Amino acid sequence: MTDDTDRRWRADQAMPNLAGESLGEIDFQALHNATPSLHKARVLMLYGSLRERAYSRLLTYEAARILEHLGAEVRVYHADGLPLVDDASADHPKVTELREMSLWSEAQVWCSPERHGAMSGVMKTQIDWLPLAPIGGIRPTQGRTLALMQVCGGSQSFNAVNQMRILGRWMRMLTIPNQSSVPKAWQEFTDEGRMKPSALYNRVVDVMEELMKFTLLTRDRSGYLTDRYSERVESAEEVHRRVSIRSI
Repeated sequence: MTDDTDRRWRADQAMPNLAGESLGEIDFQALHNATPSLHKARVLMLYGSLRERAYSRLLTYEAARILEHLGAEVRVYHADGLPLVDDASADHPKVTELREMSLWSEAQVWCSPERHGAMSGVMKTQIDWLPLAPIGGIRPTQGRTLALMQVCGGSQSFNAVNQMRILGRWMRMLTIPNQSSVPKAWQEFTDEGRMKPSALYNRVVDVMEELMKFTLLTRDRSGYLTDRYSERVESAEEVHRRVSIRSI
């Protein structure tokens, strides 16, 4: 690219396609001077199996203990009795419980077994019951931090966490970089259901610690971080449309 070409695009600062009032410079104060919340970080945990001895549930409990040690308030959702999507209405008690817990949360942990190279149907059903549309003006997942874990019956893979990472982005969540995959999960837990000390356990601690750091860093800024230009434009157009109708 020539210097003349570079000068031309720098000289042409017109932005005819922007709705000017809907986009300004990034607000440094909103990013750095948010009033910190003083309550414990609220973490919702979902797991993807209904088996009596479900290793995804045992791993979830172990992670919950770590989170409480780190100062979080933790709630675990149990999917037994949750209907398939579209097989019941949204006012089903288990659906209502799940959505209310998601609205309560500031962070979430999803833990699924790997089945047929993918997350389990139980895990996907829980996520599918969480709508993208607002409930009472609040989206139940947008802006929340998310940590991902999976358990494997055999050798280690990352199929389930990779799938859930895509879903986390789709649900407008802030998915942390670290993740946990526990191979041969049946040999990583005691008969009492506690995870044995190992490098795998240490990775779970790493993931929960990282989740807490990201949650405490972003929870008071999530509204600004997820405020979108396109949605501001749509809102302004809707207000203008209503004013126009009333003036007719």
